Amino acid sequence: MTYSEVDVVLPCLDEAGALPGVLAGLPPGYRAIVVDNGSADGSPEVAAALGAKVVHEPRRGYGAAVHTGLEAATADIVCFADADGSLDLGDLPRLVGAVEQGADLAVGRRVPTGPGVWPWHARAGNVVLALLLRGRGLPVRDIAPLRAANRRALLGLGVADRAFGYPLELLIKAQRAGWRVREFDVRYGARAKGTKSKVSGSVRGTLRAVRDFGRVLAR
Repeated sequence: MTYSEVDVVLPCLDEAGALPGVLAGLPPGYRAIVVDNGSADGSPEVAAALGAKVVHEPRRGYGAAVHTGLEAATADIVCFADADGSLDLGDLPRLVGAVEQGADLAVGRRVPTGPGVWPWHARAGNVVLALLLRGRGLPVRDIAPLRAANRRALLGLGVADRAFGYPLELLIKAQRAGWRVREFDVRYGARAKGTKSKVSGSVRGTLRAVRDFGRVLAR
């Protein structure tokens, strides 16, 4: 089956400078759902003016924003990406194609497009997590910064984390449920000027993410 429309959930916290480029990069038939997580820079207004569907999630947290976007989606296949301009949304059709061909979950593995775009502390943490996941029988090398799945199946998976641990819990629950997971290399570039990563933008942010990941792994 080929799906004519796909929803793309974009969690957003102060990404006004990135949204024009991100939304312009959506492939035809891919509809943006921008989930504002308490921006103070006019991000919701920018997104709405550019034609995106905007929903609001007052609870701070990556997982909270992602889940709200998932609930707001109506397409059979839903994709998820960061709204900071670091990911090329032109890579999404490969992931969607894998789901159309039988994968339960298609995810991206970041491949930096240049030096310095992926800070060492964030990259090192990702390597450790990927090793742990492979030890659990899931053959991935990243924690799914770009992903696509069937909306109803993903809702049924019951991912509960509402912080940075969401993508890790998703992968763990997918493995436990016997999901067929396919991973693809995706381009990872510099964030849009004027935006800052909530995770890799600082050692503190990375440590907060590691704390959330630890909680998920301990369950």
